[in-house]
Amino acid sequence: MKIYQNSNEPIYKQIAAQLREDILSGKLKSGDPLPSIRVLAQNLKISVITTMKAYEELSEEGLVTASKGKGYFVNAQDKKMLEEQYLRQLEVDLTNAINSAKIAGLGLDEVIGTLRTLWLID
Repeated sequence: MKIYQNSNEPIYKQIAAQLREDILSGKLKSGDPLPSIRVLAQNLKISVITTMKAYEELSEEGLVTASKGKGYFVNAQDKKMLEEQYLRQLEVDLTNAINSAKIAGLGLDEVIGTLRTLWLID
């Protein structure tokens, strides 16, 4: 897990985003434990409170569940929920891209052309 101290995004959001991606991509599967809050905090050299905040965010989204005394575990993901999560993330990413394009003075055709090129590269 990589954390960027100089990022505009809060550390807990960075942690949550990386774990969310691992869950939604299937890298972490139903029933898998998340690293213990204390161990992750030590490994990343951050506060336990910061790590806890990331885990609570994932819990509120229904991606993980806390088991008292045992830690956090990945919930089973249903296909509809996964699609909704991806769609929500796509909307956020596209909104950011549109804002960047407008600031750069790019038109819709240029944005679509860039999207088409990137789509075909992958």
